[in-house]
Amino acid sequence: MTRIAVGTEKGGYILEGDEADWEVSGPLFPGWKVSAFAAVSDGYLAAVGSNWFGVGIHRSTNLRDWEPLDSPPAWPEDAGREMELIWRFHDDGIRLWAAVAHAGLFTSLDEGITWEPVDGLNEHRTRSDWQPGFGGLAAHRIITSAESIWVGISAVGVFRSDDGGSTWDLKNDGIGPVGAVGEERPEVGYCVHGLANHPDDPGRIWRQDHVGMYRTGDGGDNWERVNDGLPADFGFVIWRDHGSGRLFTIPLESSENRVPVGGSLRVYRSDDDGEHWAVSGAGWPDDPQFTAVLRGAFDGDGRGSFAFGTTGGEVWLTGDNGESWARLGPRFPRIGAVSLL
Repeated sequence: MTRIAVGTEKGGYILEGDEADWEVSGPLFPGWKVSAFAAVSDGYLAAVGSNWFGVGIHRSTNLRDWEPLDSPPAWPEDAGREMELIWRFHDDGIRLWAAVAHAGLFTSLDEGITWEPVDGLNEHRTRSDWQPGFGGLAAHRIITSAESIWVGISAVGVFRSDDGGSTWDLKNDGIGPVGAVGEERPEVGYCVHGLANHPDDPGRIWRQDHVGMYRTGDGGDNWERVNDGLPADFGFVIWRDHGSGRLFTIPLESSENRVPVGGSLRVYRSDDDGEHWAVSGAGWPDDPQFTAVLRGAFDGDGRGSFAFGTTGGEVWLTGDNGESWARLGPRFPRIGAVSLL
């Protein structure tokens, strides 16, 4: 049985099934934007947001009945920032992390009941120079390994902490900044879209950036471009299947035209750490697809199953590590979050 949680602009949905037999439940939180899901020890979390009512977190033990938690992440009243959206949850086995917009990082030691800001990042000395990308000023990717933490913020860059989150350094050498460049290379202004790493070699990280696909072997001290075989530099997705080591991405034409290249919706994969890329498997539509896949809308289970959702409301799944793909269920509202639970 495969269970897929889908977060859209107008509520959440749960797909449960196997092969061609799928059951759809929802909408959950109708009218609310559902931006992230997480599995915790005694159930599940869902992050929701509204332009009128703000950000919230709901908990469920069965994915059907949900209760709001009293204290979602929140900025201090004197911070001068709005809590716009929870982009991602990340569980490192000890702490639950939340990456949010207006860009910041929060942690919880009680699985989301209470939250504390990570001031070393949130009040970083470069904060006054942070600027939003097209999707806002958002922290959206978290990688953890012991005391080392990496966070991606658009359109700022990648930060790394080696002391559990107390202090942070920018890690963007080798990446092209977004926008005009003066005589000096800027500290910030690097629009990271996605991060994926090797769990047994955590300093080996792949990065889908606004300006291309990159790889580092030293925790981000140096980045190199790895785009051979990709039809475009732009995209939001980078994912690594830890069982096989296979990498996945979904190229889009450009920043100005965020649709599949030539209208061909395709996942690309690499079996050599990103050195070379090719179309992943079969099952893709022949008719043009002028839609996109956003950074939170691709997920895998580490055992060869992957699902993604499009801005056109379609959900796609592979259960054989990308050898074959199939579209599932009905057409949903615009999809921004997908989780295999």
